[in-house]
Amino acid sequence: MAKKSTRKPRPVWERGYQSHGYWQGKERLGTVQLGERAEWDGIYRWQAGTLAGEAKTLAEAKRAVEEQVLSLASQLPLFGAPGGD
Repeated sequence: MAKKSTRKPRPVWERGYQSHGYWQGKERLGTVQLGERAEWDGIYRWQAGTLAGEAKTLAEAKRAVEEQVLSLASQLPLFGAPGGD
């Protein structure tokens, strides 16, 4: 009998209306927002977790979100044991 894979799905970028979302399964990890078309100032605003910032290009904004998601995933909790004890 075949075993089911217990791995988490890989995060992927999905394009939305004036935004791009970074998703892992059904969980949104981060976003990159654009302004309204008529009023857009050429700045990409990104958010990942509690951190946010701005970038000049879409590639830079996506890279910033990916780096923040990786750093948040690798950090240990500040208080308490990692096992929950």
